[in-house]
Amino acid sequence: MSSSAEIDPEIRDTLLTRPDVILDDPDLMKVLVDATETERGHNVVDMRGMAMQRLEARLDRLENLHRSVIAAAHDSIAGTNQIHRAIIRMLDPDDFEGFLTGLDTDVSDILRIESVRLVLESDRSDEAVTLDRVGRVLRVVEPGFVQAYVGRNDRGHRVVLREIGYSGAEVFGPEAESIGSEACMVLDLGPGRLPGMLVMGAKDPHQFSPQQGTDLLGFFAGVFERTMRQWLKTA
Repeated sequence: MSSSAEIDPEIRDTLLTRPDVILDDPDLMKVLVDATETERGHNVVDMRGMAMQRLEARLDRLENLHRSVIAAAHDSIAGTNQIHRAIIRMLDPDDFEGFLTGLDTDVSDILRIESVRLVLESDRSDEAVTLDRVGRVLRVVEPGFVQAYVGRNDRGHRVVLREIGYSGAEVFGPEAESIGSEACMVLDLGPGRLPGMLVMGAKDPHQFSPQQGTDLLGFFAGVFERTMRQWLKTA
């Protein structure tokens, strides 16, 4: 009687003709390596086994990295689609009041934020009174407010993302207490006009963070900026 365990002839033939069935299966390979090490004893150093362990660890790291890259790509695509849908909705209204109302309703819903505010600087009291009647989305402020609000340390940055650690009542009004983070987008409204600012507020303090990329919001701000120039020409 043979001391070795018998193996089904068909399985044996398959393994002989297709050894990759075992070689490509990490679980089977681990069992075989462990069995070999057990037979050799603990005092024998198996360099091949050590090399395989290192290769397995490296493979695990590569697989985790691969999953992270795929997840990041999916998030990027989802974010791009979200911004595109918000822009299309923003361009739908036929009048300025509808444009502002859409920002605070449909556009906010698409972007999953709690509040949107458009801040316009004005040195003319009559213009400020007229614009201030449009609705709660619009805030008319004195010259210099935008730069002061964004902060001197962020001068030159088109988009500033941050957690709100102070009162933002000047922009969000009574809703400021429920806003945890904001995205501030500085707007160039054309020659002869003071700067403006589009501010998005979210309850989640981590939704807008300085560590995040700003390319998509910068694109949104660029489209919004050009749309505003057209509305201001007809105002």
